[in-house]
Amino acid sequence: MEGKTMKRFGTLIMAAVLGSALTIGAFVGFGVTNKEKTVKIKQISGTPAVRAVYTVNEDGEVVPLEFTGISKQVMPAVVHIQSIQHRNIPDGYEDIPDQFRDFFNDDLFEYFFGPQYRNQQPENQRDESERIMGSGSGVIISEDGYIVTNNHVIESADELEVILDDNRVFEAKVIGTDPSTDLALLQIEETGLPVIPFANSDEVEVGEWVLAVGNPFMLNSTVTAGIVSATGRNINILQDRSAIESFIQTDAAINPGNSGGALVNMQGGLIGINTAIASPTGAYAGYGFAVPSNIVSKVIEDLIEFGTVQRGFLGITIRNVDGNLADELDLDVTQGVYVDSIAGNSAAGDAGVKSGDVILEVDGQEVKNNAELLGIVGRKRPGDKISLKVDRKGKELDFNVTLRSQEGETKITRTSQVEILNVLGVEIQEIDRETARELDIDGGLRIIRLSSGVLRSQTDVRVGFIITMVDNKPVRTVDEFVSLLEDRSGGVMIEGVYEDYPGTYYYAFGL
Repeated sequence: MEGKTMKRFGTLIMAAVLGSALTIGAFVGFGVTNKEKTVKIKQISGTPAVRAVYTVNEDGEVVPLEFTGISKQVMPAVVHIQSIQHRNIPDGYEDIPDQFRDFFNDDLFEYFFGPQYRNQQPENQRDESERIMGSGSGVIISEDGYIVTNNHVIESADELEVILDDNRVFEAKVIGTDPSTDLALLQIEETGLPVIPFANSDEVEVGEWVLAVGNPFMLNSTVTAGIVSATGRNINILQDRSAIESFIQTDAAINPGNSGGALVNMQGGLIGINTAIASPTGAYAGYGFAVPSNIVSKVIEDLIEFGTVQRGFLGITIRNVDGNLADELDLDVTQGVYVDSIAGNSAAGDAGVKSGDVILEVDGQEVKNNAELLGIVGRKRPGDKISLKVDRKGKELDFNVTLRSQEGETKITRTSQVEILNVLGVEIQEIDRETARELDIDGGLRIIRLSSGVLRSQTDVRVGFIITMVDNKPVRTVDEFVSLLEDRSGGVMIEGVYEDYPGTYYYAFGL
């Protein structure tokens, strides 16, 4: 790595020196005269340094490296997203000294008093000083207003504004979210919008040039250039239990505000959504990470078609194979994915895969680590069939696996996008069996997002609440929840639990 870094650094220095030499030559050639006590300086047109860096095209021809055409092509389709969250001010807050007020936020009060803490001040009485502004980026993917961004950009927002490259402002609606990949899909009411087409992220190669486009530090329409530093990176940044991290790593400068922006190739195709940086300071330190476009495409399709992401699971626990693990377990390979254990009702286990096997290929594609395996399987749905090649004590075996959901099903589940959920301002998702067992409940519906609606305006309920009962009737599925509430009027009581707080909580509201 150090050698490669020094080589690239040397190339940049060579380019800079050459550019300086050309510039100095221009000034020396034209000269500076003060014969008439005036200074006349002639300047060359353009910047010579632009022509000092070259690359090789697909035909093997040496051509100047420049990004102006691609930048003009993609910038109009990258938007600035402002998330607005109404801050809850508790009683007595105005008596707290100014220097301590920043410590008394919602999270701190919730820590001490539990999730029921919420200020009851009506939304129409809040002033501008009580609004927390967040900033991020998004990519327009369809002419009719669909925009993809990061889930963490819009999470917990009460309002979302999308600012286009031409400064037009629109209110955005959340179509769906997927915390396991940190992606979210928005829509604005507009047509004829510019878009960035998707490229095949499986074809991305280490070393190829890329551009990162976004709005770092509130600086709209910013473009940075770099190369793909690695693929299939897992940096353990997503906290979701089913997180899929198979990032594209780049050294194009990515900073706070770039989240949700575009990573594009030299053809102007979207190869990733910028998501995270590795930094000791919180600002750019050389490495950024993007969700590959093939994962993005699958998540978007699921959210539009089914209302929730359909993810297939092998039903195994895994770890990376390296030289140390190979020596410890006497394996015949030094790369791949080691099957540590087989879960109950496992799709891979039922197909014949055993603990101790090392997965080498999925659908004929080599996998060297966990991230690559998760990236491929994460693009599949329950019921999809995949082929696995494994090493079992030096012998290669092939298995055909029919993927299942976390609940062990092969069928597709749909989230009902009905009027009652919009009235409530809630997005809910059925919990898996493992979570239900841990909480000692039969099942329930987790609130994964709250927006403007009855629940936010009339109750203190928080994201993460698991609804187990509606008016003393158990609910396990979205359809059950909807059927109990649609065409309903009057008071309603929901009952449930939080994963991180003991006890049962009750919330009442009126329809």
